[in-house]
Amino acid sequence: MAKTKREMYTAIRAIVADNEEMVAFIDHEIELLNRKSASPKKPTKTQIENEGCKADIVAYLTSADAPKTIKEMQADIPSLAGLTNQRITHMLTDLVKCEAIRKDYVKKVPYFSIA
Repeated sequence: MAKTKREMYTAIRAIVADNEEMVAFIDHEIELLNRKSASPKKPTKTQIENEGCKADIVAYLTSADAPKTIKEMQADIPSLAGLTNQRITHMLTDLVKCEAIRKDYVKKVPYFSIA
């Protein structure tokens, strides 16, 4: 397994413990890494759009009388009309992971319904 930057800096710090200038530099770099990891992350524009599409998918599947394929959802949900199958699959995978919807296969074709 590859070591992280923090682990590498800590190992180097132990090696150059007698050089104050190097120790100060390494401590500063570790502090920068800590600050970077602690900063709050804003969702991107695409992530915000995906959340809206996910809500549309759940609403559509809730009102659907039978499980639906990606192509059927793409045709029936206006917010999915311009999106690629890969992007829709990613959103559906996220919804399956959080157990909002379920995925079943019929003759190797995935069908989605409310869990």
